[in-house]
Amino acid sequence: MKQKNNLQEAGWLILRVGIGISIFLHGYPKITGGVETWTMVGSTMSNFGIDFAPAFWGFLGAVGESVGGLLFALGLFFRPAALLLAGTMSVALATHLSAGDNFMIFGHALDLLIVFAASVLIGAGKYSLDRKLFPKIA
Repeated sequence: MKQKNNLQEAGWLILRVGIGISIFLHGYPKITGGVETWTMVGSTMSNFGIDFAPAFWGFLGAVGESVGGLLFALGLFFRPAALLLAGTMSVALATHLSAGDNFMIFGHALDLLIVFAASVLIGAGKYSLDRKLFPKIA
């Protein structure tokens, strides 16, 4: 039984690191893109009736993806990072749906929303910095 648990934990580590790095790589160009990029990304908040400070919202989204992706991969502050990323994917999904995009376009955001929402419940796992640094709450 212990070997099965170790294999599950190793599998979760691979999934967590792979998805985290992938999200970081999506966020990195946004965070380094500057105010013009942040404004473009943040303008999607108009789908929710939020039309003010698009650069601010875009910056938050870019930080959410880049920093959140790294935290997710490391398993550090994992649940808050997963929750932040689930929120980011919710905005991405809503943006695609409001644009009338088909499943082949919005499916990526939906898939990641499911992964991040489930991750909040699952936790970072045995091989994580949360388990190492905060064993009582991990």
